[in-house]
Amino acid sequence: MTLFHFGNCFALAYFPYFITYKCSGLSEYSAFWRCVQAGATYVLVQLGKEFLRATVDAADLGGLQLALGRGGGRGELRILVAALGWASAELLTSRCVPLWVGARGVEFDWRHLQMGLDSNISLVRHVAAAALLWASGRHDLPPRLRLPLGGLLAAAAYEGFLTGWAGQALGLGPWGALGLRALGAAALGLGALRLLVPLLPPP
Repeated sequence: MTLFHFGNCFALAYFPYFITYKCSGLSEYSAFWRCVQAGATYVLVQLGKEFLRATVDAADLGGLQLALGRGGGRGELRILVAALGWASAELLTSRCVPLWVGARGVEFDWRHLQMGLDSNISLVRHVAAAALLWASGRHDLPPRLRLPLGGLLAAAAYEGFLTGWAGQALGLGPWGALGLRALGAAALGLGALRLLVPLLPPP
């Protein structure tokens, strides 16, 4: 029954295209591969749009750098202040307010647990990103660490794009995508910790 339903949906979706191709005279000009090329161009443009959207999201690192520069005190305190303030504001604006507006007395469901776990993952990611930004401004950063630091900053900037793409490619559901985000945040945090520890003063 599922295969029949898929075939039915496929026919309903693509039959008008087939009729248009046959009845418009395009088939006489052997334009099938040109249509395929136009479709491939569309796919590339959509991927480019996703990449540009992810690049716009990378502006978050600039804002986090600005917040990091306004903090006072020791480096590790500045990292925590900037990351905690940034993550809590993101939590309030992107999760809590829409949930409160949309829920209106709806009882707890698994979405609330997912959102809670996702906010903890975001906190780890923001702390790691703030630590990386702080390390990038250090003059005593060894030259051998500059390339890994740049790679980790790029991963922090495009984390949403990379995990979203990987989640779709692997066909992950909401819980799988959450687990993938957790793995990405953990890898980012461990990488930031590995770069940060040599720069911190001894206790």
